[in-house]
Amino acid sequence: MNNLPVDGTPLAASPLTRAVLEIDEYAAGLGWDQPARLFALVDTARLRDEEPSLAEQLGIDDSTTASLTPVEQDEIPAGAPLDEFLATIGWPDAVAGCAMTVERLMLPPSAEDSVPEGMDEARLAKWVAEHPDRQEVRMTVAVLRDGTRESALRLREKDSTSEVLTGSELVPGLADALAATFEN
Repeated sequence: MNNLPVDGTPLAASPLTRAVLEIDEYAAGLGWDQPARLFALVDTARLRDEEPSLAEQLGIDDSTTASLTPVEQDEIPAGAPLDEFLATIGWPDAVAGCAMTVERLMLPPSAEDSVPEGMDEARLAKWVAEHPDRQEVRMTVAVLRDGTRESALRLREKDSTSEVLTGSELVPGLADALAATFEN
């Protein structure tokens, strides 16, 4: 017996975890080497009631059971540092939370001791990109207005729905940056 419902996404206990896994599955369907993507998370019932035409476009009807619906936002400007871009974001009250999916290179903790000292950001990025133990990872991180967080990590070398890791503190820096978009 597997742990996958009919649509292929893993079963999850919380609505936020389900939303994160839904976004991860969407991003997986687009393939790798994609730009970062930003999503508003809206209450599904409220969306159905207040924006029926948008709900219809998103395939949401009375049979939809998800309590949070991810709505992809406009493309993030190419070349814009994510922290600077996120500092410009503000959400209307109808948005319950937000999420972002982004791809990065990651090194195992064992590589930390071998990082050359005194490198600027560009040289460090080049060093990581050339490191033999680097791994490509897609991170999907979501936060709600109340501070609740969830993340999903998918390694390119284990690109399978059943291999996605989830947890609330997997990508704390990005979660903090997303949470800051609700502070104004």
